Amino acid sequence: MKLLDQFKNGTLPPGVTNGQLWKAQKIKQAIIHPDTGEKIPMPFRMSGFVPFGTPVVVGLLLPNQTFSSTIFWQWLNQSHNACVNYCNRNATKPTPISTFFQGYLGAVSSAVTIAVGLNVLIKRAEHFSPATRILVQRFIPFPAVASANVCNVLLMRHTELSEGISVLDDKGNVVGTSKLAARHALIETSLTRVVLPMPVLLLPPLVMSLLERLPFLQKRPRVTLPVHSMVCLCAFGLALPVAISLFPQNSQIHVSELEPEISAATHCQILTYNKGL
Repeated sequence: MKLLDQFKNGTLPPGVTNGQLWKAQKIKQAIIHPDTGEKIPMPFRMSGFVPFGTPVVVGLLLPNQTFSSTIFWQWLNQSHNACVNYCNRNATKPTPISTFFQGYLGAVSSAVTIAVGLNVLIKRAEHFSPATRILVQRFIPFPAVASANVCNVLLMRHTELSEGISVLDDKGNVVGTSKLAARHALIETSLTRVVLPMPVLLLPPLVMSLLERLPFLQKRPRVTLPVHSMVCLCAFGLALPVAISLFPQNSQIHVSELEPEISAATHCQILTYNKGL
């Protein structure tokens, strides 16, 4: 950050290369919150989502889940998601800690209710063979996680809808506070949270159902969990950049889509806002 400030102020020491400046910018964007200027804890950065989230994904996709294990893994997943959503929110307006707990409780409740309810329905479905039942149970985490992710985002950041978020002109000056921009930000973030678990929770069950038929895994059942973990890691590593790239963090919006008072306060036709991640 010191290096970038020196560049901004024209006081760079001699010998600093463009490569060093781009590396500094990359590190800053990965670690520092754009609104608060504070460090985001490592487990809750987007760059830390894959290494810290993969063990949870493996747990969610374990076969033969019990009632207790389903609750535990859904709780752990939504606890991590709640912290990620809070740490990567739009922070132009202060958010009370009570909002964090509301989002946390709402997301965990919805995830556990949906996951447990689907498990009960599958177990009561008498026309499923044991193999089909195991395969279907592996897909249960997706609707539970996707719906809980949306709930998590909306509950964690609902104060943005009531108070609005800052919108900026082309020079980076705050034009005003917009509730309509906040709605756009939450819709975009919610869509990324639906897309993100698709490959993570749908691809591994399909891949593992094929790999488990191979003689190698049938003769070595202890290798199944490490292989499962690697498949989840690859799917997660693929899904995260795709989901995050759907919408830029600093999104643009035309003034005609915002409140009249904001349109009257600037000559710029396109304004920007921090969508959050």
